[in-house]
Amino acid sequence: MKIAFSAPKPEAAGALVVGVLEKGRLTPSATALDEASGGALTKAVKGAPRFTGKLEQIQNMPAPTSLKADTVILVGLGNGKGIDAQKAQRLGGVIAAKLLALGVKEATVDLNGMESDSAEFAANLAAGLRLRSYRFDKYRTKQKPEDKPALKKLTVATPDQKGAKKLFDDLDRVVDGVFLTRDLVSEPPNVLYPDSFAERAKELEKLGLEIEVLDAKQMKKLGMGALLGVGQGSQHESRLVVMQWKGGKKGDAPVAFVGKGVTFDTGGISLKPGQGMWDMKWDMGGAGVVTGLMAALAGRKAKANVVGVIGLVENMPDGNAQRPGDIVTSMSGQTIEVWNTDAEGRLVLADALWYTIDRFKPKAMVDLATLTGAMIIALGEVTAGLFSNDDALSDQLMAAGRAVGEPVWRFPLADEYDRMIDSDVADMKNIAGSRSAGSIVAAQFLQRFVKDTKWAHLDIAGVTWSGKTTPLAPKGGTGFGVRLLERWVAEAHEK
Repeated sequence: MKIAFSAPKPEAAGALVVGVLEKGRLTPSATALDEASGGALTKAVKGAPRFTGKLEQIQNMPAPTSLKADTVILVGLGNGKGIDAQKAQRLGGVIAAKLLALGVKEATVDLNGMESDSAEFAANLAAGLRLRSYRFDKYRTKQKPEDKPALKKLTVATPDQKGAKKLFDDLDRVVDGVFLTRDLVSEPPNVLYPDSFAERAKELEKLGLEIEVLDAKQMKKLGMGALLGVGQGSQHESRLVVMQWKGGKKGDAPVAFVGKGVTFDTGGISLKPGQGMWDMKWDMGGAGVVTGLMAALAGRKAKANVVGVIGLVENMPDGNAQRPGDIVTSMSGQTIEVWNTDAEGRLVLADALWYTIDRFKPKAMVDLATLTGAMIIALGEVTAGLFSNDDALSDQLMAAGRAVGEPVWRFPLADEYDRMIDSDVADMKNIAGSRSAGSIVAAQFLQRFVKDTKWAHLDIAGVTWSGKTTPLAPKGGTGFGVRLLERWVAEAHEK
């Protein structure tokens, strides 16, 4: 779908989207259209008593014969005030959903004449339109023509086309990153496994990223026994991918992102129940977000030094698989007693975090992982869990989440929780052995591998995949985290 910007105009082919304020009041652009159609819009609003102009309400009507358009769509704008970037994107998503459902090929969105009539509003509206247009249907070979997306050209009318285009260019690159993440988490595990994931990451070199791929032999030499232990039961060899973007000052310490990339998680010897196991293709969601984020930052030429590290493994039951009771030695030298092979993500991250700190010495580090089912119980599919050793970093991440509509909620860390993973025979065990504070215990485990680096852990188990459609995404992979962390980099590390 191609998105363009143009000056407001009363005539447009295809579908024409105009705004309606609360109590059925037409915006100036809608009023001009109403006058050109002999009051057809006013009549349509009065004939739809449930459509009151409330924000995000939407109603379509056949276009009057006096207009060039085939269809007119009325979208509610509330009182027309206080429509910030997040609301503008949601509004764009609502409009895109309607356009896609109607099967129109061409559309113009003209919501001009409000307080929010600006280049920023138009750019964010366009970003929302594109976010909601995502589809993952590469394996659907027998779609009916009416099920395929028809929308090819979408124009957003604005008085400041140049300003909107400039702002949208950066937003569009961020959407590219979100789409890459959604693609990765949607791929089946027979297509996306550690080596093929690494190859997908290598493709980002075309954006100017420096990409390195470490194989099992190299990781063994580095002492990554925790990560390698997880994947030793798989026929697919584990990988560690390092992505660097050098957009800041030479010599400045980077900000780092580390992602859990379990491309399929059976639970290993501690086998998961069969029901719902198919969802475990997206247990690499953290690595997917880091990859999409790096693409977004490189795409918009971020003025910051950024490192992305992803640990890629497949957790399978096999004669060579890791067993409950095994003790592994991590890159840090700390030993880990494996009580449960299904608590594998923290083992992958233990070595990836240590490697990142040891090599790059970042000024701040954020890891992302679909780490615990307990987080889904706590926060559902709306909010991600945040754990951190730094108050300022936590505040920045929560603010960035609020700004883009990807909320995070901070949980505590404390010595009392940390003692729950002390082992009788090793430096630590990978679970506490009880169901208490599961997400916190997992975060405490990770904290043992970050030294004194400013660090935050995002448990995205509940927000990586959605079972229902939202204003900005169809059901499936959400890409949650890309926009949040891109905003954080922009606000905290590029000014």
